[in-house]
Amino acid sequence: MVIGWMEHLGLPALGLHRIKAKIDTGARTSALHATRIETFMQNDIEWVRFQVQMNAHAPELWVETPVHDRRPIKNTSGIPQERIIIRTKLQLKNRSWDISVSLADRKNMRFPLIIGRTALKHKNIAVHTRRANLTAG
Repeated sequence: MVIGWMEHLGLPALGLHRIKAKIDTGARTSALHATRIETFMQNDIEWVRFQVQMNAHAPELWVETPVHDRRPIKNTSGIPQERIIIRTKLQLKNRSWDISVSLADRKNMRFPLIIGRTALKHKNIAVHTRRANLTAG
């Protein structure tokens, strides 16, 4: 499957069905725009609650999901920051699979979702670096 450098994807388990995402093979880890990030314990498992808003016209949505991991991830300036990592299902056209996603405030970024190279590893997917929305339609 060939996909564009930008695609509209889904994270259906989080209630996000059409997200403008940059496919960034220079980034190792995927990142989702999230604000008001807070953790809590539920049945001895750490969970995270956060708010997402995919664009200025979309309603704010609260999401709760288990924390998968915490790890240092370099931000766009190259400075490591500890981030919460969640696992969720990625929906791309008629295919879906589980990916790890870090939560970060991306309000000043063009794309609310970055799909890093580990999310595409072993999925038989090539990225066209000059075309976008190849999976639309």
